Amino acid sequence: MLSRVADSLYWMSRYMERTDGILRMLRINYASSQDDIHEFSWKPVLQIFTYLDEERAAVISRDTRAVLQYMVTDKENSNSVLNIVTHARENARGVQDHITKELWQCLNDFYHTIRDEQLVRGLQTDDPVSILDVLIRQGLLYYGITDITMARGEGYAFLNIGKFIERGVQAADILDIKFSDLEYDFTRMDTTWWKYLLLSISGFELYLKTYRSGFDARNVVELIVLNPNFPRSILYSVNRLHMHLQRLKDDLNREGYQKLDFMIGKIQSRVRYTTVDAILQEGLHGFLKSVKEDLYEVGIAFNHHYFAYL
Repeated sequence: MLSRVADSLYWMSRYMERTDGILRMLRINYASSQDDIHEFSWKPVLQIFTYLDEERAAVISRDTRAVLQYMVTDKENSNSVLNIVTHARENARGVQDHITKELWQCLNDFYHTIRDEQLVRGLQTDDPVSILDVLIRQGLLYYGITDITMARGEGYAFLNIGKFIERGVQAADILDIKFSDLEYDFTRMDTTWWKYLLLSISGFELYLKTYRSGFDARNVVELIVLNPNFPRSILYSVNRLHMHLQRLKDDLNREGYQKLDFMIGKIQSRVRYTTVDAILQEGLHGFLKSVKEDLYEVGIAFNHHYFAYL
């Protein structure tokens, strides 16, 4: 597969995974803002998904409609859903021969949906949840079509590699930023706070089924970092990343494959063979920062060995 094609598939998938994460976070945090109108702040969301400095973030962090407009449809925000979906579509357009017709149509529909002026006005005047639900469903359609229609070849591997790098980074970011709000206080027992954290990463139902003793910070860390069956945990993401890398094993790029196999295997071993106690002893912030940096290094290595950037 040409490096240009692999690069476009990889970034198309990363952009779509980022879109899904942003939309889910916005939906759950909007619900949270309605429960806690006086104390709620959008600052954690802005820290995770934007490049705003603290002063600008502080200005809009209490204005729900301004945050939604900035995060979803602002053309000047490089990480808005509008711009991310546009980038995903541009990548898809350049490799239409390597994706299915259904997948291209799905991305094209998403692009036109997010550009609809009625949607832009609706975020400012209507119930934002209904607007966000439309966009989230469009993203779910993308995932379903990708899974059902794409052949299980190199292209599919690069799609999943991009998805799981992005997902692992998101999980580490969300957990780190949310716990930094608590100053990494593991004694907090605010049930509503834990509920919205887990909902924002789609882990609430699995948490209730897994842990019968109520909300506990250690269990939240265990679920989001170490649970191999939670689709948005760091360990699940790294396991799937390693699995899809193995599809690229061949004699044509043995050096690149071996380098990445070692890097991902190192992250996988570190996460798989640790415990919550060991993470807390090291420091949650330090552990998550290290994992995130290692995943970024994996992305850079793919650029070098498969996409010919460096």
